[in-house]
Amino acid sequence: MTAPFTVAVVDDEPLARELVRLLLARDADVAVVAECSGADAAAAIAQARPDIVFLDVQMPEVDGFAVLERVGVDAAPVVVFVTAYGDHALRAFAVHAIDYVLKPIDDARFATALARAKHQALARRAGEPDARLAAMLRDGSRWTKRFLVRTRDRLLVVPTDTIDWVEAADYYATLHAAGASHLLRETMAELERRLDPERFVRVHRSAIVNLDRVREVRPLFRGDAVLVLAGGAEVRLSRARRREFERRFTPDQRG
Repeated sequence: MTAPFTVAVVDDEPLARELVRLLLARDADVAVVAECSGADAAAAIAQARPDIVFLDVQMPEVDGFAVLERVGVDAAPVVVFVTAYGDHALRAFAVHAIDYVLKPIDDARFATALARAKHQALARRAGEPDARLAAMLRDGSRWTKRFLVRTRDRLLVVPTDTIDWVEAADYYATLHAAGASHLLRETMAELERRLDPERFVRVHRSAIVNLDRVREVRPLFRGDAVLVLAGGAEVRLSRARRREFERRFTPDQRG
């Protein structure tokens, strides 16, 4: 007889975790062994060692991708992403997750994703390697090259190269790119992890700038400054982040 499949449920919203748990309860072959927020997920997964994890993508403290980075590819269980936004689901494929379900969760779609995850977990038990996890490790150093953003009636592709700067808006962010502004449901911390740090720098708690767009630095009082970008936008550079910003323009004197 096959041992039950152990499952962890990771979501910052208790009601969302409860819904996933109720859907899992319909399957007699499944046992939930951990349930937590993103901040606690790495430790919970390391302790419970589940076969499968249903992992929310959009979490304010530690998002789903950061959870996987903390867990490590070798120790990661079979992953099913749970997300309210299609752009995150596309990224889930980019990091080779086995499957995803969109919120609000469709029962039939959930059952299909669970069945696929159980099949993959059986393969793991049989010692079959998971090529997708190896590919995830290889792709870990690749920074996001484009964003998919929602408008009222369509989806737009925004290449990272076109972004002038990023502005915080609570749990959202605004991409200022090619003369237009696009609202994205991601936090600044998440975007900072996704953008190439050699090109994009956090200059204020509420702003990230593309260094290639900076044209002037205008000092202010007490160490703060204003960055003037191509196109005329002005972005505040805080005193606390000024040294790191200026370091990007200073040749390394060591050696």
